[in-house]
Amino acid sequence: MAEHFLAGLAGIIIAGIAAQWLAWRLRLPSILLLLIAGFLLGPVTKIVNPDELFGNLLFPTISLSVALILFEGGLSLKLTELPEMGWALLKLVSIGALTTWAISAAAAHYILGLDPLFSILLGALVMVTGPTVTGPMLQYIRPQTKLNNLLKWEGIIIDPLGAMFAVLAFEVLLAGNLDKVPLVAVTSIIRTIAFGGIIGALTAIVLTIMLRYYWIPDFLQNPLALMSVVLAFVLANSAQAESGLLAVTVMGITLVN
Repeated sequence: MAEHFLAGLAGIIIAGIAAQWLAWRLRLPSILLLLIAGFLLGPVTKIVNPDELFGNLLFPTISLSVALILFEGGLSLKLTELPEMGWALLKLVSIGALTTWAISAAAAHYILGLDPLFSILLGALVMVTGPTVTGPMLQYIRPQTKLNNLLKWEGIIIDPLGAMFAVLAFEVLLAGNLDKVPLVAVTSIIRTIAFGGIIGALTAIVLTIMLRYYWIPDFLQNPLALMSVVLAFVLANSAQAESGLLAVTVMGITLVN
């Protein structure tokens, strides 16, 4: 059992790094070859079965990995970049995201024949781009600085928002009553923004104070930062489902600014 787990984990790491190297050699977006490698390793050849390999740890592992990616992404977001983007960013993460959600939900209902509530949930899930998608694309395309910053911000900000909307859609699905949508929506959004924003900002402030006054030795600074990210993520998720992604994003932005 231990050997099987080790072999599967090694296969994932080797395939992932090999795909990124090959993408660099072929001058292709790494996300493209990573997707192909994942399909070949999983559904096609069935060499790796994530559910069997990780069991109950699969979802927490993925959630924590996404949290670390968003924290790193938050560290790259400078508030000084916001003025040059104007209203474009707000339109992308509001009108653009909601439009994608609506079109995806409509396609799921009318083309795939899914139940309306399930279609809304699916639309919320596929509306997210995320830094793991936009990052490799921006690295490959290398657009002008203004457009690069805009897409970078959108890719990072939309991830926690997408998670919030997915939870909102799921809660509506559980309620099974569209009359409760306004109350469920407002409550869920307020709780997510409040818990995620406050916990993320407070954790960043405490970490900044500890680093500024040298309460932590140099060799423990990186482990402490990692611990703080995990702590903020878990605390926020405990208070409100899927608000942890917003917490770590806010934490990264607060630290760097």
